[in-house]
Order: sequence, then structure tokens, then C-alpha cells
Amino acid sequence: MTTNKPTADGFRMPAEWTPHERTWMAWPSPNPTFTNERELAEAREAWGAVARAVRSYEPVTLVVSPGDADSARAIVGEDVQLVERELDDAWMRDIGPTFVTNEAGELAAVDWTFNGWGAQEWARWDHDEKIARHVSDLAGTRTYSTRLVNEGGAIHVDGEGTVLLTDTVQLGEGRNPGWTRQEVEAEIHAHLGTTKAIWLPYGLAGDYGTYGTQGHVDIVAAFARPGVVMVHTQPDPAHPDHERCKTIAAILRASTDARGRQLEVVEVPAPTVLEEDGEWVDYSYINHYLCNGGVVLCAFDDPRDEEAAEIFRGLFPERTVTLVDARTIFAGGGGIHCITQQQPKV
Repeated sequence: MTTNKPTADGFRMPAEWTPHERTWMAWPSPNPTFTNERELAEAREAWGAVARAVRSYEPVTLVVSPGDADSARAIVGEDVQLVERELDDAWMRDIGPTFVTNEAGELAAVDWTFNGWGAQEWARWDHDEKIARHVSDLAGTRTYSTRLVNEGGAIHVDGEGTVLLTDTVQLGEGRNPGWTRQEVEAEIHAHLGTTKAIWLPYGLAGDYGTYGTQGHVDIVAAFARPGVVMVHTQPDPAHPDHERCKTIAAILRASTDARGRQLEVVEVPAPTVLEEDGEWVDYSYINHYLCNGGVVLCAFDDPRDEEAAEIFRGLFPERTVTLVDARTIFAGGGGIHCITQQQPKV
């Protein structure tokens, strides 16, 4: 571990669309997110489908709890690398490191403080708070630690100095009580190499439920390229996200990035389903993952799946779009982006 900040050593976080060395994932193991064996089995099938889809584009390393390698291998196949480390949950975007690079061709890792998405009652994180360090050690990188409580799903960068953040995450009482907006921005910038933060007031309504993250940005907005940001929209006024998304889109349209560009906003309509088991869903196509030459896109067996795929084909014409059913992942509190973490190529 180094006592410097990453930016002092020339590091910054590249955009997700830059080439990857590999993708890191974590294998679901028994925990409060999966209340019975059936739910755990369904989760493993869903995580496995994502791992296989990503592996078709780039190498995948899957972290599994000791004793779970056989169950993982049976589902993900022989092409996915397995490493054993103790786990609590399976959201690698949040428990894993955020990788940064510099112009000298070096790779490093940022180890945010992880506390179970704001010390939520159901969460356990004795093992998960150590996963970022384990992954950075396995990748052979130096590690920069910070006392800022943050997760990989709570940030999105354009690779040119701009980062998206959310008031209810970085400034939430469960994560960083006593921190000012300026202090959070300074710590974020020092670790990501960004210079401008665009703050959204909240995430999607469904993300404040039992297993929600309290407003992760990667389910509501994501850069497609510098100057262009995709935003989740809810066309149905019956859903609470209808007004939320209008507000978020308006904020983004009124924003400029670190280079002074007025943001172009591309609206991506939500699936048609509004509720599941009596609760508002936060199903979102924004929670996709960019691989080398591909887009792994959430699907919901919904009439809008293909409409979303066409939007992504237009935004990423050089990439192949692969749809993977994400309903089981969303039932656990996230999507495809939430269970993957890119290691950039240097």
C-alpha cells in the first residue's frame, strides 16, 4: 500500500470502453440476499450466464468461496479462471477495486472503504471489505486505500475528467457522515484523476428497497462516450421514476463536462413492467457492461428489450450486443454492471 494519492503518481480511471485485460466477477454463496437454496441456485445460473457472455469477448476471473469451485465450474465452463477467497456476497463492481492506469503503462487499484452499502441491517461485509485488496494482489498491482466509503457502482467516468455521483450515496449518512460535498469531491478526484463531478440528487425508486444501494448511478446514467450520456427514462407516469427520470435528464442536459462540452443526453426507456411482487421495479438497460468488442445488455423478456438493443447498437456500432436475462440479478439488488469489474489493459 502507498500513502500517496493515485493522481500524485499520474494515475486516472480510464473509461469502461477502453480495452480490458480481463473482467473480474464473484460467485454467489449462501447469504441473506438469497433466502433459500432455490434462490441461490437461480442466482448462480444468472451469474454464470453473464460470465459466459463476457468470456466470449475477453478473459474472466471468478472469485469463489472456498469449496464452491466445483459448483461454479459446472455452470461457467472451463474457459473461466477460478480463484478461491472468502466472500460474503457477489457484487464485484462494489466490493472489488477500481482500477486506474498511468501514461507509463502501469496499473494500480483503488480500495474504497466498503461497509455493506451504508451498513444496511441485512448486509455482511467482514470478507467483502477485503476483496478489493485480494483482487489487486492477484492482479499484481499496487493499492491505494481511502477512508471514503464508496462503491464501483456509485461512480461513472468519461475518461476525460468527468465523474457522475449521487447525493444519497456518497453524501448518505450510512456511508460518509460528516463529509462535505467538497471533501467527497476532493477525495474522488484524487483517486480517479477526475476534475469535475456532476451530482444527481437520487437514483431509481426501486433502489431504496430492502436490497437496494440507496441510489447507485450505474443504474440510471452512464457515459457512452465523452460528451454523451445515456439516461434511464420511465415513460409510464404511474411509476415514481417517471418524475425522477425527468429531473435527472434535465440536470444532465444542463451540465457541461470537464472539457466544457454541453452533455448530449440519450434517453433509454425502461422495460414495460412496472411492479414485481407488489414493489416498484428498477429494471434498467443502463446497467450494461462494455467488453472488448461487445456490450452485455440486461434483458427482461420485455417488449422493449430489442428497442434498447437497437439504441446500444447505434451508440456502439463497432460492438456486438449480447442480451442476457437479468431479472434474477435485479431481484438481488443489481444488474449486469453490478456483478462485473473491468481490469484495463496497459
